[in-house]
Amino acid sequence: MEEILKQEKSKSHKEFEKLLSEDLGNRKFKEGEITTGIISKVGKKYVFIDLGLKSEGAIPIEEFKLTKEIDKIEVGSKIDVLLEKIENFSGDVVVSREKARRAKSWKRMEKAFENKEEVKGIIISRCKGGFVVDVDSCLCFLPGSQVDLRPLKNFDHLMKVPQTFECVKLDKKRGNIVLSRRAIMEKIREKDKDKVISKIKEGDIVQGTVKNLTDWGVFVDLNGVDALLHITDISWSRINKPSELLSIGQSIKVKITKIEQTKKKISVSIKHLTEDPYAKIINKYEIGKKYPATVTKVQDYGCFAKLEDGLEGLIHQSELSWTKKNIHPGKILSTSQKIEVVLLEKDTEKRRLSLSYKNTLINPWVKFAKEHKVGDEFEGTVKNITDYGLFVSVKNAELDGMIHYKDLSWSESESELEKYKKNQIIKFKILEINQENEKIRLGVKQLTENPFKFFMNKNLHEIVTAVVESSSKNGIIVRIGKENLSIMIKRNQLAKEPENARPSRFARGDKVDAMIIELDKEKNKVALSIKALEEKQTKEAEKKYGSKDSGGVLGEILGPLLKKKPTKKN
Repeated sequence: MEEILKQEKSKSHKEFEKLLSEDLGNRKFKEGEITTGIISKVGKKYVFIDLGLKSEGAIPIEEFKLTKEIDKIEVGSKIDVLLEKIENFSGDVVVSREKARRAKSWKRMEKAFENKEEVKGIIISRCKGGFVVDVDSCLCFLPGSQVDLRPLKNFDHLMKVPQTFECVKLDKKRGNIVLSRRAIMEKIREKDKDKVISKIKEGDIVQGTVKNLTDWGVFVDLNGVDALLHITDISWSRINKPSELLSIGQSIKVKITKIEQTKKKISVSIKHLTEDPYAKIINKYEIGKKYPATVTKVQDYGCFAKLEDGLEGLIHQSELSWTKKNIHPGKILSTSQKIEVVLLEKDTEKRRLSLSYKNTLINPWVKFAKEHKVGDEFEGTVKNITDYGLFVSVKNAELDGMIHYKDLSWSESESELEKYKKNQIIKFKILEINQENEKIRLGVKQLTENPFKFFMNKNLHEIVTAVVESSSKNGIIVRIGKENLSIMIKRNQLAKEPENARPSRFARGDKVDAMIIELDKEKNKVALSIKALEEKQTKEAEKKYGSKDSGGVLGEILGPLLKKKPTKKN
């Protein structure tokens, strides 16, 4: 009996396995794929799904609460789930509703990326570099730069609110999806631009709102489209910053000046709402005449001055002062200062005026030229010392003149500069007044008589008498004439014989005769030589007393004469 029962049980078990395998074979279940099941039971913690397998799958009820499906599920309704395992180690079927939703969402995102379709999602949290967006249970990345057209300081109004995005990047290997909200907004903006541009044309006058201010212009909102109002188009008169006349949120009336259809850019103007006052105003002013003005702006290169509203001109740095050439314009004029200017030049086409402030003042160069002449003696202070001369202030004239180092002393030596110090008061004579070039040439040596005057009636190779002042290894210094002109006789010019060319032979106060071997009366240059004189005397003696050919011995003849040292006088 027991054997019969065992056989029957074994037979029924094999039949069940056959039926089960046939059913499973017909349904073609595969792990990792989405399949449809029927809700068999809804418990407190789990929802049980019947897939037609030997056991039911259990899904935590929390998966339905997160997606707000808990209110829609009921026993007997069909539902898609992801079959993770047909049988685990406990013999249970493992399924997931959340993973099924993600798998479906990923496929939809792939399709949206390929077709560049828009997707709906919710920004659920912030992360490094951006935000996490939930698109139908598919978590995507939204970079911070792709949130809006312009950087935002506050994102609270966007959190957990349904938004429209565009899938801009999809990485299947890494499972990353990058979204962009900005791309959607740009498309909307382009559509709005097209609508606005289609309704307006150049020359139209429209109402707009100041959206943003910069140093170079203003962005104006024209029914959702930004238009540029450049700083030069705000007013006919010059302004430093747009914020001087406009503020954010202000409603303004503007004129459409240019529409770029390809770039979809709109340029507007406020000043073109009124006629250009420049053409009418400029004709009232004549070149060379004096007019009142107000300083509006100070720059490194000059100052801008307003003659009246809508009319400004430039006072270049060179036209600010007759004497102050290398100082900042701000040290001469200041903003809002009332002054008088002379109109130098006007360019109607370029809307430029050239003004002069210094021409309203007395020209000190003209005044000086009228009141003084070449040869006048003055007293002044050394302002600056250079390698080539001194710059000296001319007393009571507010002008500076230059004394070249060659005009400091008749010796014309650069070493003369070492005798002078800054702020030292010195006397000088006017040598030249150049009114056109604004230059005054001065001299110190001209206060005394030219010592070279002694040589003005002398000729080359003449003999002169000098008094020894001092000696050195290079030669001797001699004084000559009433003017006490000092000249150096070089060592190689002291004697014919080398053994006699010793500066120590000559003592202070000795009188010596020397020959002029170099004379330039224009440059006041002269060179003396005792050697040349001795050579001349030797030739004359040879000629007078004969030579070896005549039977006489030259040494016997000239010996007594040379011993008397004819070139040196006591």
